[in-house]
Amino acid sequence: MNAPPCLPVRSRACVRASLAMLFAAVLLGGCGGGSERPGSAPSPSPAPAPAPAPAAANVAPIVVDGGTDGTAFNSPFVSVTVCQPGTSTCATVDRVVVDTGSYGLRLAASAVPAAIALPRVAAPGGAALGECTPFASGFAWGSVRTADVAVAGERASAIPIQLVDDPSGGFGTPPASCSNTGPNFGVGSGARGILGVGFLTQDCGDGCTTSPPPAVYYACSTAGCSPTTVPLASQVSNPVASFATDNNGVAIVLPTVPLGGVVSISGSLIFGVGTQPNNQPGSARVFSVNRQGNFTTNYKGTNLSAFIDSGSNALFFPDASLPQCSGGFYCPTSAQQLSATMSAPNGSSATVDFFVESVNALRADAAVGHAGGAIGSRVFDWGLPFFFGRTVWVGISGSSTPLGPGPFWAF
Repeated sequence: MNAPPCLPVRSRACVRASLAMLFAAVLLGGCGGGSERPGSAPSPSPAPAPAPAPAAANVAPIVVDGGTDGTAFNSPFVSVTVCQPGTSTCATVDRVVVDTGSYGLRLAASAVPAAIALPRVAAPGGAALGECTPFASGFAWGSVRTADVAVAGERASAIPIQLVDDPSGGFGTPPASCSNTGPNFGVGSGARGILGVGFLTQDCGDGCTTSPPPAVYYACSTAGCSPTTVPLASQVSNPVASFATDNNGVAIVLPTVPLGGVVSISGSLIFGVGTQPNNQPGSARVFSVNRQGNFTTNYKGTNLSAFIDSGSNALFFPDASLPQCSGGFYCPTSAQQLSATMSAPNGSSATVDFFVESVNALRADAAVGHAGGAIGSRVFDWGLPFFFGRTVWVGISGSSTPLGPGPFWAF
């Protein structure tokens, strides 16, 4: 696909919205303030989780746990190294959420030492470029900087990233048109950043190059900030697409999770699809996407627009028969075994069985569990619990892979 598809805005308390989704009909999505769960009763300790895959240049360890402060829930974290472009002046930032539902690296400014001087990206006309990243539960405001980005042994040179809540250079206060979109979300509970590894290369795409959409990119000076167009080369971009090799997609590998939840699990983020002996997709089933970047899920006889998103901390879908509790999570009186059927434009289909249990029934120290939550009447968000016990592949748009060209999800 020569240009990124026009994707819809996601807008659920725990689903992250990508900027490329701003230019079509509204959907639901993105991990916002609902990343925490209510307190829960303890349950028996589970068996230890399997260890991640052996270290390799294209494999980054994933840990799913409570994050920096114990408040994260179903959040898959990796470590990312950022450097001043072309130098060895670098810092490694841990607890960065791996998100297949967004595109580009966003780091809390507080997580990047002042000694790592990342150059500002200029807006057309020369002013400093700022970004208001939309989330379901608010926004993330910050400057756009240039950095070399390394994850495991892979490196992307001199790409635009976002420094969220950057207090320097006049970026301390977001413009009113950004702050009016909701509360300041930052990078989320228990996290120091977000690594968007979805199937697009830029976070906004062609929609931001011709006319300035509201509350996205801004040209900022001492006189204030105003919406601006942004060329593709200046937009916050998916680091994977800029790797020298292993740049056509990713795989996320996580172990199974028992009912009752666990304190943490370990897994792997693998770069490349069919580019190395350790990333061969074999017979994985490919789910292509429509113009909105989605496929179809039939749940209890209703067709819903669907996507697979590791940045969502639950399975979000409409079901009036399931009682809700704090944060919009479902809280059935006992664990529910449910199923839904996926179908894609390329003819692929699969019936997926899954569990939803009350977040109040999880063990008290659980940061990982089979959670579900309410969403709009037309959407099914296959969030992180879908990844439990699976290898899930993402093919980047326009790339060539053994599974066919991207964009796609596969498992």
